[in-house]
Amino acid sequence: MVLLPFSLHSSRLGLTGLAAADTLDSRFFAAGKSFGNHAIFGHMVLGGFLTLLVPLQLWGTLRRRAPALHRWCGRLLCGCAVLTGVGGLAYIAVRGTIGGAWMNAGFALYGALLIISALQTVRYALKNRFSDHRTWALRLFVLSIGSWIYRIHYGVWYALTDGLASTPTFEGRFDLIQNFAFYLPYLVALEIWRRWRKPVVIA
Repeated sequence: MVLLPFSLHSSRLGLTGLAAADTLDSRFFAAGKSFGNHAIFGHMVLGGFLTLLVPLQLWGTLRRRAPALHRWCGRLLCGCAVLTGVGGLAYIAVRGTIGGAWMNAGFALYGALLIISALQTVRYALKNRFSDHRTWALRLFVLSIGSWIYRIHYGVWYALTDGLASTPTFEGRFDLIQNFAFYLPYLVALEIWRRWRKPVVIA
């Protein structure tokens, strides 16, 4: 439920952008640049859907009682993840981010990892290697909620510091850290947790 407002906002913003005229008031929109516009707004629509859908795949009851639904939702989710990542990477390639080179690098790495995790999740499911499938699915989960985590970080930081070391162009010290901090530390934490937990047998 905590992901729902972000998912709806992202999808609504993306749909508005895809249907907008040249007068759209958004820094993501550039008149006459349809490829970049479609890339970023499609990224928003699919990313919002991905964020909302991915927690369902970790619901053990659904996986056990409705395995076919789990598989089809997984295919849909992984497809959304790949297209979301491709849209973001395409936008960075043709237009770049507001934060410049460091934001380009951080967000491009994020998009690449999202695509890789989605493909690996499907790959190991098709091979019936369910332990590896679960590992990559957990990584995909972390990355899929990354955009939400990014905004939570900013909300908490601004509430505590009134935006210390952050600038409107996302070039402050906090902004530079944020380019990687919304996903890499969580992936590291996941790997630490995986090594300390008891093994789980996936049937």
